[in-house]
Amino acid sequence: MKVYIHEQDNWPYFNWDNNKVMLKLGETRNLQGKLLGKMETLGFDLQNEALLDTLTLDVIKSSEIEGEFLEKEQVRSSIARRLGLDIAGSVHSERNVEGVVEMMLDATQRYPAPLTSDRLFDWHAALFPTGRSNMYKITVADWRKEGLMQVISGPMGKEKVHYEAPKFERVPQEMDIFLNWFENKNELDLVLKAAIAHLWFVTIHPFDDGNGRISRAITDMLLARSDKSVMRFYSMSAQIRVERKEYYNILEKTQKGNLDVTEWILWFLNCLTNAINSTEEILSKVFYKAEFWKFHSTTILNERQHKMINKLLDGFNGKLTSSKWGKINKCSQDTALRDIQDLIQKGILQKEASGGRSTNYELLRMPGGNNV
Repeated sequence: MKVYIHEQDNWPYFNWDNNKVMLKLGETRNLQGKLLGKMETLGFDLQNEALLDTLTLDVIKSSEIEGEFLEKEQVRSSIARRLGLDIAGSVHSERNVEGVVEMMLDATQRYPAPLTSDRLFDWHAALFPTGRSNMYKITVADWRKEGLMQVISGPMGKEKVHYEAPKFERVPQEMDIFLNWFENKNELDLVLKAAIAHLWFVTIHPFDDGNGRISRAITDMLLARSDKSVMRFYSMSAQIRVERKEYYNILEKTQKGNLDVTEWILWFLNCLTNAINSTEEILSKVFYKAEFWKFHSTTILNERQHKMINKLLDGFNGKLTSSKWGKINKCSQDTALRDIQDLIQKGILQKEASGGRSTNYELLRMPGGNNV
């Protein structure tokens, strides 16, 4: 009995309802064009700020989908260094963070370069620099070599098999077919190609681990080609994280179905539409930050204050206290309190109303500003 899509006789010749798909694709493409047009009106600095925020979100959420939680400041600092962007309070990034960032930037900033097996192996090596996934040794920078590849959930002894990928012996040939199709300059719309590539790659599941993150990097690469731009202003990974349950449901249903992938494509296009619409949140933060510094352009601040204000504007992790201020700036508690009191007097910080065992501080809303 043929259970999975890759067991179908005509695999991998996917088909879909063109009328349904083209209608939704047109809507999505229209939104995509409007967003890119809007971003082109921004200045260079604001574009880079939006790019940095979007890529940071993309890396963090792609890892979260796999249950790995990365430090936002490490991700942001790593991306900024690699893009040559100057940010306040840059921090050291761990090797696992650098690896995910390296892969994502290679996919989006070098999107015209061909996708080859060696390039995929480089991405895989960047994700697993120790040759291990948690405690387990895995094959790194090569296709999987042994055993069954199954997607399983549930406690030990009561596992549920959601999907079983093609046997490892098939993987080299399957990936040759996939990569030839990927670089084939056919007339298929690149957004539609991104939807199919995501499904196709994750169905082959060619690596021992990291298939989800790499499939999303491949998706971002094709979306960058569709935009004809290295500037990323929307995050598909962030939206998949929001719709994670629906994502796994439609993926399982499609992988256990026939070669008609209409439902998968429509879900993908709807998810992309939601990703583009949610960009407003990122843009509002970018505009607010620019407006804030314009408002305070003549305010005298020391380096520590400038650094901490930027951290708050970028989304500070947790509550800001004087002890955190001192730790981040490597200064005494007295110096931290003087810095904070000065900002309160200048109408930039205020004490949080929540109170508690320690005093927390937050940015004061700008008078007449477009506050977020």
